[in-house]
Amino acid sequence: MKIVRLRSFMTRDANRPRVVVAIDTDAGITGWGECYNHGPDRGLIPILDYFFEQIKGEDPRRIEYLMLKLQQQARFPGGAMHLSAFSAIDHCLWDISAKALDVPVYRLLGGEVRDRVRVYLGVYTAPDPAIAIDTVQAQNEKYGLTAFKLSPYRVDFHAERWGEVVRTSADYFRRLREMAPTNFEFAFDAHAKLFEPWQAIQLGDALAPYDPLFFEEPIRPENFEAWGAIRSKIQCPLATGESLYSRYEFLKLFQARGCDIAQPDICVVGGLLEMRKIAAIAEAHFVPIAPHNPMGPLATAVNLHFAAATSNFKILEYRLPTEVAYVKDPYLPKDGHLELRPDRAGWGVEIDEKYLEKDHYVHWQRTLPVKPDGSFGYP
Repeated sequence: MKIVRLRSFMTRDANRPRVVVAIDTDAGITGWGECYNHGPDRGLIPILDYFFEQIKGEDPRRIEYLMLKLQQQARFPGGAMHLSAFSAIDHCLWDISAKALDVPVYRLLGGEVRDRVRVYLGVYTAPDPAIAIDTVQAQNEKYGLTAFKLSPYRVDFHAERWGEVVRTSADYFRRLREMAPTNFEFAFDAHAKLFEPWQAIQLGDALAPYDPLFFEEPIRPENFEAWGAIRSKIQCPLATGESLYSRYEFLKLFQARGCDIAQPDICVVGGLLEMRKIAAIAEAHFVPIAPHNPMGPLATAVNLHFAAATSNFKILEYRLPTEVAYVKDPYLPKDGHLELRPDRAGWGVEIDEKYLEKDHYVHWQRTLPVKPDGSFGYP
């Protein structure tokens, strides 16, 4: 079997751009993958075309061989755009390999270690606890979801006194706990907006009495020793990893004892192959994996197969596939979990190629907050 073509599609998932990739073979098998949208999304198309020339004519089932070829041909370690492209290519190769054997991808990873995959849903637009509870209870009734992620910030922390930021966050979580069913779990994502580690410790400790599922990414990812210092003092589970790019960076994080839960992104780190290596290193450090997954339904399918076959998997981030047309049959939660599809080969979803023929690009970029003194904060 040989790789004969790579096709890239600019599409969308609600108000977010998505880059979907297909790799075709001379055996009539097509594999599908999804890139992460780091920002200049249209820039991914020529990058993918460039890397295709390095794998054209190769056997797509030699996944480790081909991913090493791409990485080593690049000479220098890949950054965000390279690894986003590598990730989608990796996804395609796994999909092809599983389809060639008529099995789900997770069967190529040693088989499933669980029958279903628990997910949590992001809820970021509910400023009032009563509205938040109504929102999560509606999702519980429809999909059986019991885990949710919110923002910890209740006021503009650039404009308000820091003590007020901490007080309002703690009060919000306290009221959520009082109103929510006891089996509901809430995580809080600080989106790396803080600069000073002591603020991360204070905010995490303010949430800790109310038993958060985890406190995610309060500071930037670059300084692993700072993460270690925070984790040594904070009283709730600390999670991070969405902005780290390789097993080597995660190794440094684990060696610094910088997190309780690791959150690599299968569309960022280079794909499923690298994700498995990161998970193995995490397992040796007694760290569970809760994959970062704010992407589309194809990325969710890829994550499901990783989670199904990974022993130290904890929980998967999930976005409801509203207004999505490029996957005909997305995985939807039942009783708060995604069910495996053992009778379907590859990722277990059907791509609507006719829909992808049209460019559905939508521009999106993060908004930089402006502090009262006119300087920028972290987005």
